[in-house]
Amino acid sequence: MNIDFPYRMDHRGRTASTTYEDHIRDMVEEVLFTAPGERVNRPTFGCGLLQLVFAPNSTELAAAKQYIVQGSLQQWLGDLIQVNSVTIESQDSTLRVNVVYTLRRTQQQQTAQFERQV
Repeated sequence: MNIDFPYRMDHRGRTASTTYEDHIRDMVEEVLFTAPGERVNRPTFGCGLLQLVFAPNSTELAAAKQYIVQGSLQQWLGDLIQVNSVTIESQDSTLRVNVVYTLRRTQQQQTAQFERQV
């Protein structure tokens, strides 16, 4: 069973489940938007992407953001996915992240897009 994120109950009153592909996408989202230190028993989990939104924009910072995100995804989900590309766009108070990855189990390429207002 693949637990859906965010955690919720389904119409039967049970833990909501989802497909394998959607579960992996949910885990990518968790890595992206969890700040290191936020999880008690996994203090290094996440990449703290939202903290980088308020840093000044530059090509160097954009490259650093992509490197941090790609490294965190490889560290935490490397046994499940192969990260093909990461693009990050910060405009005003909106952060857009596009992650292209291949599922190791099925060899299917997936694209996940996330947008957050900060």
